[in-house]
Amino acid sequence: MQVKIKDWDINYEVQGEGEPVVFLHGWLTDLETMKPISTNLVKTHKVYLVDVVGFGKSSLPKEPLNSQDFAEFLKEFLEKLDIKNPVLIGHSNGGRIIINAVGKNMVKAKKIVLIDSAGIKPKRSVGYYIKVTVFKTGKLFLNLLPNTKGIKEFKERLRGKVGSSDYKASPTVLKDTMKIILNEDVKELLPNIKVPTLLIWGGMDKSTPISDAKIMEKLIPNAGLVEYPYGTHFSYLENVENCKLVLDSFLNS
Repeated sequence: MQVKIKDWDINYEVQGEGEPVVFLHGWLTDLETMKPISTNLVKTHKVYLVDVVGFGKSSLPKEPLNSQDFAEFLKEFLEKLDIKNPVLIGHSNGGRIIINAVGKNMVKAKKIVLIDSAGIKPKRSVGYYIKVTVFKTGKLFLNLLPNTKGIKEFKERLRGKVGSSDYKASPTVLKDTMKIILNEDVKELLPNIKVPTLLIWGGMDKSTPISDAKIMEKLIPNAGLVEYPYGTHFSYLENVENCKLVLDSFLNS
C-alpha cells in the first residue's frame, strides 16, 4: 500500500485488528526487518509496518532531511491513515523519529518502544559512527535475519547497500541526511515523554551503546530497560522469541 506525504510516496503494510501499533525500522533497512517481532502482535492489534521516507519502497527525498523532517513525516503518516493514540515501536533511527515526534508533542502515543535507539549525540566523530553503523552492523545484520522468503529477498537487496564502497555509492541525499541527524541530540526532549516507555537494548551495541539506553532510562519519567547483555545493535533479531514475549507483556499490560 502507499500513501502520499508531501511529495513522497510512502510504502506501508497493515495487518490485524485492534489498537494500532506502528513499527519504524532503522537506517539503511526497510519494513521487512521489523516483521520478525510483529507476528505475535497482529493477533491482538492492528499493525502498521512503514518504509521510512528514503528507504525501502518509499520515495527518496530530493533534499537532505533533519530530525524535524522525520518527525513531521511520522505525524503526517498517522494523520493520513487516521491512526490515533498508537503504540510506536522504533529501531535505531526509527527510535530517533519517535523521540522527536513525541518529545515535541507533535504525535500522541499510548506507549513507545525504543530498540537500540539513535538520538544521543555520539562522543566519537560522526565519521566513525557512520562507519560502524553502515559497515559493521549492516554485515552482521544480514546473518541475524531469519530465512523466510521475504527476508531472503531483503538480504539480497541489502547486500548491495553495506560495505565501504556501497556507502560511497549511496545517494548523496542520504549521506548528507545522516551527517545532519548525527549532529543532533534528543536529550532535552526525553523528559517531555510522559507515556510508558520500554527500552530494548544490546549490551554490546557499538552503534548506540548501552550508555545511551541508561541516559534515556534516567531522563524519560516512565521508562524501563530490558538489556540483552550479549546483544549488538540488532539485539531484537538476536533474541526474537524473547523480544516478542517482552513486547506482548508490555503492550497488553
